[in-house]
Amino acid sequence: MPMNLPNLLTWLRILAIPLFVGIFYLPPTWLSPFGQNLIATIIFSGAAITDWLDGYLARTLNQMSAFGAFLDPVADKLMVAAALIVLVHLERLDAPIALIIIGREITVSALREWMAHIGKAKSVAVSFLGKIKTASQMIAIPLLLYHEKIGEHFDSQVIGTWLIYLAAILTLWSMIYYLKAAIPQALKHSP
Repeated sequence: MPMNLPNLLTWLRILAIPLFVGIFYLPPTWLSPFGQNLIATIIFSGAAITDWLDGYLARTLNQMSAFGAFLDPVADKLMVAAALIVLVHLERLDAPIALIIIGREITVSALREWMAHIGKAKSVAVSFLGKIKTASQMIAIPLLLYHEKIGEHFDSQVIGTWLIYLAAILTLWSMIYYLKAAIPQALKHSP
């Protein structure tokens, strides 16, 4: 396991998850609900930025590794799953939406693992549709975590809800895209 700056940033994202979740379990005398929302939003947003940054640094510093390529998406999925579960717990997100997004992530991860095992990983490489889904999700989650109006007219809960619903639709659509790419390979490699 190479320890370099990109992998360190990825580990920091994973280590931030208990802190992110724990903020919502602090006594109200320690931190107001607004403070909880703000700090959780900052932690999640910081994790999203380091997700981009670790990939950029790995490429720029030529520090890409098989371990980093494995750990980075795991860290992303763990942070997103933790945020979605917290949002369901806070009643800011419907459980079916969280299940669609988390279920897709598990399904596509397993599919990619299997496709890599049979030497067809490029068949399920990240698509443009998947990138739009991720962007929608990564904007929606901080808005839902913040849960306050920004100015007089920008309701973060309403905008975040619309974006997370868009992310859920794109999640299903991209999963179908990946499954369509994998089914011919599955038929070729079935006993």
